[in-house]
Amino acid sequence: MRHLKAHRKLGRTSEHRHSMLRNLATSLINSRDERITTTLPKAKELRPFIERAITLSRRARSADGEDAGAQALHLRRQAAGFFHAGNTAMKPATGKRGQLRPQRSAGVAALKRLFDELGERYKDRPGGYTRILKLGHRDGDDAELAIIELVDNPREVEAIEAAKKRAKATTAKKKGSKKAAKSVTTETESTEDTDQSA
Repeated sequence: MRHLKAHRKLGRTSEHRHSMLRNLATSLINSRDERITTTLPKAKELRPFIERAITLSRRARSADGEDAGAQALHLRRQAAGFFHAGNTAMKPATGKRGQLRPQRSAGVAALKRLFDELGERYKDRPGGYTRILKLGHRDGDDAELAIIELVDNPREVEAIEAAKKRAKATTAKKKGSKKAAKSVTTETESTEDTDQSA
């Protein structure tokens, strides 16, 4: 019986597995296309992991009442556990040989983007923020690959709008061709009438 065996171990210790999921979540949120390519088991494990974080940002966006700010801060701190902490242990002023250290790490940037942009985008969507597309098998080790992406991403919205424009243009073109055909038939009928009267 496989009771209480809810997740895949992915051949890693629990610390390594949690760190890998945090890295994948950071990569997915920070990626320009809002999609990453990975193996199918990793993608299936990442989906509930990242959707919990997005749900926290949605709840922070819709927080209301007297303590809305405190509640949003609490949810933000909970969501910070889904990403690596960042540059907290480094000296803030300077780095090696007087060079400035980077202000934000990828995890901190991902958390900022999660609460600023994605929480607003998915405020009306009750779950299902990601999509997994199967790619086939990898050549070297025959591992099954998949793309995991965020739904309603800007590229997808642009494609939908372009398809609507194309559909509108083709219907207008068809209507225009029908009107032209009708005008041609009426012109031929009028020329026939004038020929007959003459």
